[in-house]
Amino acid sequence: MTAIILVAPASEPVSLSEAKTHLRVDTVDEDILIQSLLTAARLHAETISGRVMITQTWRIALDHWPARNILELPIGPVQSVDAIRIFDDDDITMTIDPSRYLVDVGSVPARIAMRGHENWPDPARVLNGIEIDVTAGYGNAASNVPEALRHSVLMLAAHWFENREPLMATGGQLPVPPAVTALIAPFQTARI
Repeated sequence: MTAIILVAPASEPVSLSEAKTHLRVDTVDEDILIQSLLTAARLHAETISGRVMITQTWRIALDHWPARNILELPIGPVQSVDAIRIFDDDDITMTIDPSRYLVDVGSVPARIAMRGHENWPDPARVLNGIEIDVTAGYGNAASNVPEALRHSVLMLAAHWFENREPLMATGGQLPVPPAVTALIAPFQTARI
């Protein structure tokens, strides 16, 4: 299963001005660095938690359907499943009618299944023969994102701002502060 971002979030969950206030930076000299640290910190929190913050669109590619016929989506929180397509041997797509499947966005992770215990149609293409487009995120505004996730982004960006070297003086990697990990932990989805 591969997840590919199609439409990135329009903004970050923590604004540049919020970060500059937290860092007590009054000049514009560090704006580009701070903005890039905010993006990197968001990506880190999203990767660790399995949840995206600000609304974005993703494509999930699969080789085949799961044996149980219920697919758990690796991106969340899912707002909508926008399209499900399968490919034939000539790379021509067939879009599955949304009335034929159920979407459960209330579960964590979100799930999709065919209605009436019907089997999913098999793709003819062996590799990435299934594409599922989803819209995910807590909403379009930073105020929609849980405060703990927003704060983890702010703290991690501040940590990286203050510690610009990737390695410690002893040669080991600079660890993510435990407080950041603790803020993200409640949002992590169980992985088997």
